[in-house]
Amino acid sequence: MADDQSKKSRAERATSNVFAKLPQKLLQEMKEAFTMIDQNRDGFIDLNDLKEMFSSLGRTPDEKDLQAMLKEAPGPLNFTMFLSLFSEKLSGTDPEGTINDAFRMFDKDGKGTLPEEYIKDLLENMGDNFTKDEMKQTFKEAPVEGGKLDYIRFTAIIKGSESEEAA
Repeated sequence: MADDQSKKSRAERATSNVFAKLPQKLLQEMKEAFTMIDQNRDGFIDLNDLKEMFSSLGRTPDEKDLQAMLKEAPGPLNFTMFLSLFSEKLSGTDPEGTINDAFRMFDKDGKGTLPEEYIKDLLENMGDNFTKDEMKQTFKEAPVEGGKLDYIRFTAIIKGSESEEAA
């Protein structure tokens, strides 16, 4: 029961500011797309809606693929949840858990923090190297205490969920 409650509150947090993030024209287009997929017009996209929508396009996907699509939503797939899923995909960032998992790979002690200098070194010298300006902007709001970056809070800031959780 507690797990269901945490899933529900996580879903509510994830969708609470999705309307503010998207331009009005895109919201309207998303509403039209949602309405086209919601074949039975009950306000939710379910397995049968997906089957009918794909069928109208001449496709018959495997039921487990359709189930996997529905499982991407942390709750019932209403319009707000639909927007939340697509806005995350449109924003080009990974979900919070994925970003935390990436940081966690470097956190040998499992404390949720990493040495600030270590992260700066990685950003300046690995992959797409950060410029000095990018580095300054990245660490301007970063939660660093005692030379340690709190990557859990940092990810929440990046994803815009920290202020909502504190409320």
